[in-house]
Amino acid sequence: MTDQTALARFRAALEASDAAPWAALETLARETVGVKLFTITVVDEAAGVARRLYTNMPDAYPASGTKPLRFDEWHQHVIVGRRPYVMNTLDEISRRFPDWELIGSLGCGSCLNMPIAAGGRLLGTVNMLDAEHHFDAERLKQAESLRVPAMAAFLLAERGKGSLIE
Repeated sequence: MTDQTALARFRAALEASDAAPWAALETLARETVGVKLFTITVVDEAAGVARRLYTNMPDAYPASGTKPLRFDEWHQHVIVGRRPYVMNTLDEISRRFPDWELIGSLGCGSCLNMPIAAGGRLLGTVNMLDAEHHFDAERLKQAESLRVPAMAAFLLAERGKGSLIE
C-alpha cells in the first residue's frame, strides 16, 4: 500500500495546481518505491514514435523530440499487453535499450516500465530506474499502487494540453 503521508502530499500538490503533475508523481514514486531516474513517456502508435514528456535528469534524458518505436517483445508486453516490464540487471537492460551504457553511468541497473491506461486507451508509461535488483516483490507492489495516481497525473496533464502527443 502506498504510504498515506506521501499520497496525501501528492493529492495536495495536484489540488494546488495543475502545472506540475509529473513532479508530484515523481516525488510520490521516490518516497514509496525509490527511484534515481524517473521519466514519463507517451506513445503514438499511428505515427510509430514515442515522446518523453518528463524527466528528472534533463541533461542525460531531455524531454524533447521523439524516438521511433521498436515493435519487439517489450512493445508487445508493455504497449499492447499493458503489463509492467521489469529488468533488474544492467545486462538485461543492455538487451533492450541501446542507451544502456548511459543508464549504467547514472548508477542505474534496474528498470520498471509501467503502462498507464484509462478509458480503454493507453495514456503512456511511467519509467523508474534505480540500482541493480532494486525492483523486488515489495517494490513492485508499491509501484503497482502508483497506477491510479499516475492516471490522475496523465489526465490532468492531458486536460491542460488537449493532447500529450503533439
